Amino acid sequence: MKINFTDERPQDSDVLAFIVTKSTFVDFKFPLEKSDIIHATAKLARFEGAAGQSFLLINEEAGKLVRIVLLAVADGETADYQKAGGDIVAKVQTSGAKHIAVHGANLSAKAAAEVAYGATLRNWRMDKYLRNLEAMLIVTDGDGLFVLTGAGDVLEPEHDVTAIGSGGNYALAAARALMDSDLPAEAIARKAMAIAADICVYTNGNLTVERIAK
Repeated sequence: MKINFTDERPQDSDVLAFIVTKSTFVDFKFPLEKSDIIHATAKLARFEGAAGQSFLLINEEAGKLVRIVLLAVADGETADYQKAGGDIVAKVQTSGAKHIAVHGANLSAKAAAEVAYGATLRNWRMDKYLRNLEAMLIVTDGDGLFVLTGAGDVLEPEHDVTAIGSGGNYALAAARALMDSDLPAEAIARKAMAIAADICVYTNGNLTVERIAK
């Protein structure tokens, strides 16, 4: 199941998801053809944007039937975006949906990471092979940097650098030592990985480097 964050609806999406709070739902402007109908139908279903509430509506958009999912989180620091991501997938998991587009204009980078991680964990838990997988992921959009753990935590590392894997601590220490140099980010990453590969027998020195522009 493909999930992406966008301000506009991709033409191939069959699920549109919106995450709101009680304070933002009243005046929330849905970037859809029938925004007023969504508000009215949600109110009839007693969806008021209270934390934990969810609402599913099947409606026609651009000549295509799509599922519109509303998820409510608490205001402020107590908002559970990871749960919201899991709830989005739970709402449509048995519908045959292939592409979920999450409205991202009102989400921070960290909130979006938590939503994506919650959705991924939900998919893993429903897969008989992946549900026992213990994994860590590094995610970034070129600005925010986060580590997602197998325990369900979303961590924001210090000093704008992080590493995972068996040689992760060696690579992290080397990268931290090189951060004060004039080397560009790619050179620091390559040198840090080379050091880790020399120390850790489980770390491969052959690299594939992906650049993400800010």
